[in-house]
Formats: sequence, C-alpha cells, structure tokens
Amino acid sequence: MHRRIRVGIDVGGTFTKAVAIDMAKGSIIGKVTVPTTHSSGEGVSTGIVQALKTLMHKHSIQNAEIELISHSTTQAVNALLEGDTAKVGIVGMGVGLEKSNVIKRTNVRDVELAPNKYLHTCYRFLDTSRYLEDRQVRDTLADLKKEGAEVVVVSEAYGVDDPSNELFVMQKSDVPATAGHELTGIYGLEIRTLTVAINAGILPKATRTARFVESAVRNEGITAPVLIMKGDGGVTNMGTFTSKPIITVLSGPAASVAGALLHLRVIDGVFIEVGGTSTNVCVIKAGRPEVRYVTIMQHPTCIRSLDVRVAGVAGGSLVRWSGRKITDVGPRSAHIAGLPYSCFAQPEDLEGGQIITFSPKEGDPIDYVAIEAGGKRFAITNTCAANALGIVPEGDYARANQESAKIALSILAGRLGTTMEQAAATILDVSAKKVLEIVEPMVKEYKLKKERIVFVGGGGGASVLVPYIARKMQLSHKIAEHAEVISSIGVAAAMIHEEVEKTVSDPRPEDISELAEQVKKATLERGALPESITIQSEFVSERSLLRVAAMGNVSLDIGTANAPEINDSEAHVLACELFGVSEGVQRIFDMKNYHIFACEMSKKKLFLKSKRQPVLVLDKYGRVRLSVDNAAIINGSPDEVADRVQEILHDHKDSGRDLAPQVHILDGVKLMDFSSLTAPEHVSKAVRDELKKAAARDVAAIVKLG
Repeated sequence: MHRRIRVGIDVGGTFTKAVAIDMAKGSIIGKVTVPTTHSSGEGVSTGIVQALKTLMHKHSIQNAEIELISHSTTQAVNALLEGDTAKVGIVGMGVGLEKSNVIKRTNVRDVELAPNKYLHTCYRFLDTSRYLEDRQVRDTLADLKKEGAEVVVVSEAYGVDDPSNELFVMQKSDVPATAGHELTGIYGLEIRTLTVAINAGILPKATRTARFVESAVRNEGITAPVLIMKGDGGVTNMGTFTSKPIITVLSGPAASVAGALLHLRVIDGVFIEVGGTSTNVCVIKAGRPEVRYVTIMQHPTCIRSLDVRVAGVAGGSLVRWSGRKITDVGPRSAHIAGLPYSCFAQPEDLEGGQIITFSPKEGDPIDYVAIEAGGKRFAITNTCAANALGIVPEGDYARANQESAKIALSILAGRLGTTMEQAAATILDVSAKKVLEIVEPMVKEYKLKKERIVFVGGGGGASVLVPYIARKMQLSHKIAEHAEVISSIGVAAAMIHEEVEKTVSDPRPEDISELAEQVKKATLERGALPESITIQSEFVSERSLLRVAAMGNVSLDIGTANAPEINDSEAHVLACELFGVSEGVQRIFDMKNYHIFACEMSKKKLFLKSKRQPVLVLDKYGRVRLSVDNAAIINGSPDEVADRVQEILHDHKDSGRDLAPQVHILDGVKLMDFSSLTAPEHVSKAVRDELKKAAARDVAAIVKLG
C-alpha cells in the first residue's frame, strides 16, 4: 500500500528546508536542507524544486504517494526589498466633480520600498460620470504601455461597491491587470490603490515563480495539488498567488507559528523563533496568533498578516567588544561572515587560539570578535555561549561540543579579565535583552495576563535563547518538537484560511450572512473539508469595518483521516493544563467534533471576591478553537437555544447596556462567531437564522459576560 505523504517546503533567507509527513501516522518521514537559490535565474523557486527532488530521492518517496505539496516563499518580500518590481500603470477613476480629489488619492507616484529602491508608476485618469467607451479605455491603456507599464492597476472611488467599471477596464488590457476590489472590500481609496499597486509590481515575477514551480512538479509526474503559505497563517492555491502575491509577505514566520500550534496547545503565549541571524516574535492570544495590517516601508496596506516583529539577534549572532568588555551581540551572524561556530569545531582546532577583531562585511564596524587558530577563524556566537554553560539539552539541534564551547569562551574571558561563565552569561544577557525589548511591549499591547503566558520556542536556535529568556521573566516555556524545521511542518500542516472585509457603518445579520457565505465558498474552493470550517466575524467600530474569516482543514490535513483524535480523558487533562488548574474543570456536554469545558474561578480584589467562568472549546484533535475568559453556556435544541439567547440579550439591554455581548454558536459541525453585531436584536435574529440551518438536534451557545 502507498503511504499518504504531505510535503512542506519553507524558503528561508539562508536555507530552504523540506519535510515529508506521513498523514496516516502524523509522523515525519524525513527532512532535507538545501541552500536558498537567491541568485538563480528562477530565483528561490529553483531551491524549492531542488529540495523536493532531494527529499523524494533520499527517502524513496514515490510520485503517487504525495497527496499535497505546500510551500512558503520569500519571493514577494525579497522583490520589494530589492526593488525588483515591474513598472505599474495606474488608471484612476471617478466622477468629474471629484476629479482632483480622486487623482490625489490614486496617483501614488513612485513608492519607496527600501532605501534607494522604488516601485515606479505612471498614471492616467478616466471620468466615470458617463459610460466608459471602448476606444477611450484602449487609448488610455496604450498610453500607459508607451510609458513602460508592464502591469495595469485599476482603482475607482467606491469601486468596492460596484466593480463593473474596474472590471471593464481590466478586460480591455493586453498586459496583466488587477484592481482594488480584488484585494479588499474596504473604503479608503488611497490605501487601496497603494496596496494594489505594490501587489501589481511583484505580479509578473510571482506569476513566473508559480508557473515554474507548478510545471517542475508536473514534469516530475506528480499530480498532487500545490499550495502556498499566506502571511495570515493559512494556505491557498497557486492561482490566488498569481493574482495576489502580496498576501505571502511574512509567510515564513507565519509557517513557523502554524507548525508550533499544531502540536503545542497554548491559550496565551509568545512564540519566539530563533534562527541563525534573526529572531521572530509573535503573540498568541486565546489560542490564536495575533494578526494586523502589514506596513511596507512605512506604507500602510490593506493586507493582514501575522503580527511578527523581528529582533536582530539569534543563535549565530557574533559578539562585539570594546577591547575591555562585551558591547553588543549581532546584528551580523556567523552565516553572513562565512565563519564556522567555534562550538562545532574540534577542541584541538582551537588550541592556541587568539582573539581578533574584524568586519563581517565591507562597511561594517571592526569591533566584531572571532578566534584565530592554526590559520583559521571561528565565530563566538550565542550558541557557543549556551553550550559553554551547558543549557542546551542532549539531542537538541543546537547541541554542540561542550568542551570546544568552553575553550572558546575561556579564550574570550581571558582577554576580558573575567571567568568563562561570566563571559558566556553576559553574551546571553545582552541577547535576551534585545528580544525582551520586543516581547515586553507586545505583552502589554495585547494585554496578556503574565501568570498565563507560556513562551513557545521554534527555530534551530530555540534552546539557545528561549529557556534563558523565560527564566529572566520567571515564566514557563516549551520548545516545539522538530523546532529546526518547524516552519516546514507548519507549511505542510497549515489550514485553509480565507478572510473578507467590507466597510459597513452598522452591520446587519444579512451583512454577516452574505460575507460568511462568500468566505465559506472561497474556503471550500481552496480545498477545505466542509465539516472542518469555522467562521468568525468581527466589527471594528472605530473604522466601520466588518471582517469575516473562515478556517478549515485541507482534506489531507494532519488532524483528519487516520490521525489520532483525543478521547474524553485526554481532552480533560489538556483542559486542566490550559486553564492552569488541577481540579474544578467540568466537561459541559458531549458534542460531535468538539470538547467543551468550563472552570469556575474566584478572584479576590481588596475586600471583594468575584467569580468568573472561563470556557474552553477544543476540537476533536485537541486544537484550541475558542477561549473566553468569562461566559455563560446554554445547550439544547436549536429553538431552545435561540429562545434562551434572546432572553439573555433582552435582559442585557434592559440593564442599560447598548452593546450586545459576544455570542458564539456550535452546532456540532461548525463554530460561528457573532461578535461583529453590536445591536442585541441583530444578534438575536442572526443566531436564530443560523440555528434554523442546523442539522444537529443538540446545539450550544457561549455568551461572553462582562
């Protein structure tokens, strides 16, 4: 019998890593690493194909055994940073009376993407107060092509409400064309135009990449679908990538978070991915990574991605000194300098070694430190310091030769006039401080409760810094399994995630239903199992923005088919762990696909004692689907639950509160969130309408309490 294999490939700055996962067992068959092919004619896609071929050959994987291939890509972000973009022709449109205002907002001119790197544009305006004429549109497009436009962007005021004019112009273009309504449904003509222009600039390159990867896979005789990672932590098909490449910005860090959350159940935590050169930090709240709008070189966009922040220090960061003391660690790494780590050398290679200073790259300061011995240079890194102190466990990816690490740090300590232990601790202290300068503001910004925070470590250098940082903050930590290839695992196991936004001043139940159907349809088209789909909605009142998102497992996902489901006792143990208590956790009732738990907790404040009931919903594979700090739970038939929710909402309104509480509905198949609706009567109607569709005889409602 053939194995059922899913392949995940993550493209990093230095290496492209691939893993093959046995879907029936949920175990890793094998993993390979190849250098990332930045200088190849086909760019990083050459490395993707190389990694796939190497993986298949090394682990004797047959074409027919592969059920899915998914990968992350640095193509979009690299193109932007390097200014490797196509010239964009922009067609701005609006009615004549608003002409000057529309031109001001749609003529974005040349956009700075990185220092001295620009997205170049040219511009024309079309008046839409009258019907657009075929010849007028063709002449406008021809003018843009004469100015060098390789791709066309169409952006009309209020085009998200009626995209017919945008579509008409796109159809007349003989070069690739895209429009504002394709990327977002929100108002904001300037930000919408800027976003779609940046997207268009990398469109030709993304299209070439997608075609190259797909054709290379097909040439190998592999018929499996090929998916690509998005920055929000989900995956989508290659067709979406060829029209919206901007959605893959930050897909690498997103893949790592997805991989970590696959096996590590965390409600509130901080994910810290320690690579060789930099460390990525992302907050996990209520079981989900935090997401926000992407900013590219100070330019806000309409694209949402994981809120990943980067520290310029990691496992391979080089030590810097003043001659008397250690002054910094990083941002340059041993990888950038082309030096081996001293802790991976043989002890005899370091004998008689001397401290020297050097510049890793031309133009860098000359205060970076290395050991020179026997005509060779060796880097002193965070990994060396951690190994010298014996804090990297046996069998860990970052575990090195302890004796070599101690020799290297002793040589440095001798020049500093201190002990080996003090020199190593100082290196890690400096590095931990740089990461904490990012972590601590994020914890405050997202209002995480310190007593519930868990640090989750990923990346090859996870054990070098994460336990050390956790001890500094006196908090617990976990290191993700297979941390060094966690991003590749995340790519392989990521869920389909689709999201749609629309500007609405006062959302009605019909608005929610319409967007929910739209996003559910997109999720199904991308390959999600219908029974796995969860739908969430959110209303951002200060921006009059309605956002609806759907998530679902790919039919080949880990967590479906033959993968193990957790039983009732395993679910209870997991719930206790996540609540942080050993007793008092109650299973509320049985429900297909979900385990629902509550735990009554008391909190003393001055002379008063308040009670709250946290609620936790796990799916049948143990993943956190919902975490509410204090809630009421109702279950029964669809009609009974709808009536009871209506009563609660009525009482809530009678108490003088205008805004409705958050309401979540579980029908045994999907989880629906109605938190976007603010009027109690709207929530009540939406809940009743949704429950009329429920096939289950027993449903549940979770109502968040103040």
